[in-house]
Parts: sequence; C-alpha cells; structure tokens
Amino acid sequence: MTVPVDRLGRRLGALRLSVTDRCNLRCHYCMPEAEYAWLPRESILTFEELERVARVFVSLGVRKLRLTGGEPLLRRELPALVARLAAIAPGLDLALTTNGVLLADQAPALRAAGLGRLTVSLDTLRPERMLRDARSPRHADVLRGIAAARAAGFRGLKLNAVIVRGVNEDELDDLLAFARAHEAELRFIEYMDVGGATGWSLEQVVSRAEILARLAARHGPVEALPDAGDPAAPAERFRTCAGQVFGIVASTTAPFCRRCDRSRVTADGVWFTCLYGERGVDLRASLRAGADDAALAALVREVWTARTDRGAERRATAGERGALYQIAGLRADPHREMHTRGG
Repeated sequence: MTVPVDRLGRRLGALRLSVTDRCNLRCHYCMPEAEYAWLPRESILTFEELERVARVFVSLGVRKLRLTGGEPLLRRELPALVARLAAIAPGLDLALTTNGVLLADQAPALRAAGLGRLTVSLDTLRPERMLRDARSPRHADVLRGIAAARAAGFRGLKLNAVIVRGVNEDELDDLLAFARAHEAELRFIEYMDVGGATGWSLEQVVSRAEILARLAARHGPVEALPDAGDPAAPAERFRTCAGQVFGIVASTTAPFCRRCDRSRVTADGVWFTCLYGERGVDLRASLRAGADDAALAALVREVWTARTDRGAERRATAGERGALYQIAGLRADPHREMHTRGG
C-alpha cells in the first residue's frame, strides 16, 4: 500500500497517540487553570480500540508511534498496551513522553513490554521552581524516574525543557550539564501559543537564536548537525565544542510545518492533522459504528491527502499575536487543550 502524501508533499509518517487527558501536574504553560472539563470516561478509547487505530496508521506507512497524554503513566496497565502496540510491526519506533513523576515504578515494566524510547519533561532542576510552576512537590520523583529509566535499559533517553523568559532561562547551562551527566539528549523547546497557555505572549519566548547565543557565549561556537536521516524530526540538533549534542524545537519562531509528517489522536479518538487545527476527525464514531480496518484506512488516506495544514507557520505571520484560545474558548471545547491533544 502506498504511503499517503498531502498537498504539500508531506508523507504520513508519525502518530502521537494520547491515552488520557488527565495529568498529575499543573504546568503554567500547559494547564494553568484551577479547573478543567475532562473527557467523559466512556468516551476514552479502550486498549483494543487504540491498537486498531495504531494498526491502521502503521498499515498506511506510520513508522513512529508515540504515546502521550495528559500524563500517559496515569493510564492503568499501560505496559499491557505497550506490548500490544510493540507487536504490530517489526521495527516500529515506539516511544512515550512523560513528566516522570510515576516513571520510577513503571520503567522496568514498560521496557519489558517493548517500549523503545522515552522522553521525560524536565523544565527545571530546582524543586522550588517545580512547586511554583507545576504546583507539585515531586521533583525528586522525576529525578528518580530518569535514573530508573537508565537502569531499565532505555538508551537514547531525551529530556524536554520548555524555556520561558523570567521562569527558567537562567538554567540552560545547568540543564545541559544534567543531561550530559545522565547520558541523555536535552531538547530546549520554545514556549508555544497553543492550548491552555492563556497567559502566553511573544515577549516570554526565548527563541532558538537566543538559546544558541547564550550557549555559544558560555561554551564557544555551536555546530549545527545534519538531520540524521529524519528530515521531519521536530528538533534541530546542535553540538557544543565539547561534543555534547542537544536539540531545539523552534515551533514558535522557526516553524517546521513544511516538513511535518505527524498527526495526533486524542484519548477519545479525535484525529488532528495539526496541533493548531480547529477541528479533528472523529475516529471513535467510526470504530464504534462497526467500520472495518479498510474503511478506517480509507478515511485516514482521504483526510491526509487533502491536508494543507501549516498552523505554526500561519501563526508566526499573523501579525498581532496572543494565545491561540482564551479561557472561554478552551472551556467550550476540551479538545482545544494542549493536554488533550497530546502536545
């Protein structure tokens, strides 16, 4: 079967599969509000449904599958789902993004089930900042989770740090040193104007250019690396004079829409072909109405081949720019939230 290609020549290549919209942190850039409208529990896809969705996408050419949330480790018996997904196809790149709070207890089982790669969010090395900015005292648990992942045999561990001016831009060097000490690759992420970040402003964004300038001032010239065989990867990779490799995801100031091959399915089965997309495609309705895999594949192919999404690019050229949605708009539709779309 030929891989679907959209109208800008982008192949269907990667899928982010959310397993829950719930989270045990309240990070200021993702879930800043006191209350949220959660997806109804009966609407959440079962493991069988999640596996079917994944199989359909893999049959169409997806080779990278990433489990997300909310916080995916909140989903009960997650290693059982990992085992089902790992068995779909040989060579499938199966990964998971987590905030790390629950990782220490689950890392061995996830590895044994066939999870290939892990990405852990680590915005700060200061427990008091995590308490202030994520409203959680469990910083030590995140560090334990990172150590447990290494002990469980995960290699190629990645750490994500969302850099926000006035919050943690003074930790660039410390985070880089931590990643080096733990044999992980750090990825700095520009603060994005999506989902629940209702206080977002362009002034808070620490750009790729500024991050590189700060690091070069401290470490000497920084070398840009080739795409390592994956031109669709969201992170641009760099190397310091000392040989340490790190990445930057510059979706806000240098969008990579023209090479983006990823889409995402929410925990209740809504498929978004762009993080900034206004509307998604309800795959759950088709699943529960009895559609077979061929019908689901035909639907995915039809939608992808008509795709013209350039959400981040359009936002970057929109002129006056604020948060994508204000509170009223978010509460009107929980699918607009970053934690629901899988980030």
